[in-house]
Amino acid sequence: MALMIYDTRRKQKVAFKPINSGNISMYVCGVTVYDLCHLGHARCYVAFDVIHRWLESSGYDVNYIQNFTDIDDKIILRANEKGVDFLELVEENINAYFEDMDALNILRADQYPRCTEYVEQMISITEDLIAKNHAYVTNDGVYFHVESAPEKYGVLTGQNIDAVLGGAGGRVSKTGEGKRDHKDFALWKLAKKGEPSWPSPWGDGRPGWHIECTAMSMDHLGEQFDIHGGGHDLRFPHHEAEIFQGECHTGKSPVVNYWLHNGFVNMDGEKMSKSLGNFWTIRDIIAKIDPLVLRFALINAQYRSPIDMNEKLLHDAEKNHQKLLDSYKLALDSWDNIEENKLRRLPEPNLSSSEPLSHSLGLIEKFAEEFALAMDDDFNTRVAVTKTMSIVREVNRLLNSDLDEEDCKSVGFFAVELFEQQAGKVLGLLPTREQISIMNEESIEVKMRKEEISDEVEELLNQRTKARDEKNWSEADQIRDKLTEMGVVVTDTAEGPVWDLS
Repeated sequence: MALMIYDTRRKQKVAFKPINSGNISMYVCGVTVYDLCHLGHARCYVAFDVIHRWLESSGYDVNYIQNFTDIDDKIILRANEKGVDFLELVEENINAYFEDMDALNILRADQYPRCTEYVEQMISITEDLIAKNHAYVTNDGVYFHVESAPEKYGVLTGQNIDAVLGGAGGRVSKTGEGKRDHKDFALWKLAKKGEPSWPSPWGDGRPGWHIECTAMSMDHLGEQFDIHGGGHDLRFPHHEAEIFQGECHTGKSPVVNYWLHNGFVNMDGEKMSKSLGNFWTIRDIIAKIDPLVLRFALINAQYRSPIDMNEKLLHDAEKNHQKLLDSYKLALDSWDNIEENKLRRLPEPNLSSSEPLSHSLGLIEKFAEEFALAMDDDFNTRVAVTKTMSIVREVNRLLNSDLDEEDCKSVGFFAVELFEQQAGKVLGLLPTREQISIMNEESIEVKMRKEEISDEVEELLNQRTKARDEKNWSEADQIRDKLTEMGVVVTDTAEGPVWDLS
């Protein structure tokens, strides 16, 4: 099956064909670095990381570019609030960005251009658009005149721009000194007193939001490139503005062959918002759960689908991710790092075979093929995760069956390779073998510690239960405090108290 991609512009799945055979040019809009990244950012960059990984696993050489918006109104405002230079704020948040993305096991893009590095190119594009009567100068800057290219209205949203103006989140300016039409958008903003600025033919100022991505994407990928991605909310006005600018500047259409947009993240059915008190930064979440569990939760949905994030979703992700890890560890232990040429040759996978091992291997091979078909069907990670968990169940059944020792080692090797390719290389859900080794050592230490204090803890829990039954709350609290000092966490259940180490 050929790779099929849903192109937002064409509003349908289409067969993917790169401009240059074997090579893919991909640009994804990056963050405005005025604050820490939130859950919506995690959704976007995990989604495009999996897309990046699958394209490379499919044999393509991907040139992946992701920008940083390092100057805009929010950055200036936040820097002023904190009493720091805007560049100091920018560097702080870029460093935090990479820490968050590394925690989520997101591969680095090939380049991370910054807006402030491309002011000269943005001025040049703006001058060209003015010369071609697609832009005009006012007393407060330069604006793109949308009515100069009416055929480009709503090519991503499918609506007239007037109709979507109200849903643009306040990002479309309705006023401006000399602005001809509310649909027009800024290419260059003249600086206000005390703001960072750069010289231009129209006065000192800074570029508008949209022009930066046109300049950076075309500089790195050329006047026409394969894939442009970003969040669903960027379709309008940002990406439609890019289409206006890029196509009117170059005279080529389309500048971007495939537009990809990931779905929203809601919190318990509501849009994530600081005013609603349901706003989660990435750091808020990974302080409570393993980052790879969050990654599992985010890719357990097709990238274009909305996600309703809640405690149950995270709990289910944690449970299933642990099943994947346990199966991977079991396969590693069964294989025991024996050289491949010293392993017994396994029978050919054959679903119709009456020989149990051959049949099971055929079933695993079928799941692996369905995994690949799902990823070729517009990167459907929801189905890919389901097929991965089917492989987990069959691998566990095999390695816990009555296989002889030699077959068990060979199956372990086979499973490790498959897990590392699909769950690791493509989905990015596995720790490294070195990390697994450290986890195993820590697990052994925890087990030994639990065995060491088990009798004492059980006796204290019995005393605590007795004190609670007698309503001796003071004694019960003292016992609880002693358990806490020992690093013991107690959970009271209908069947009685259970404990673990914190």
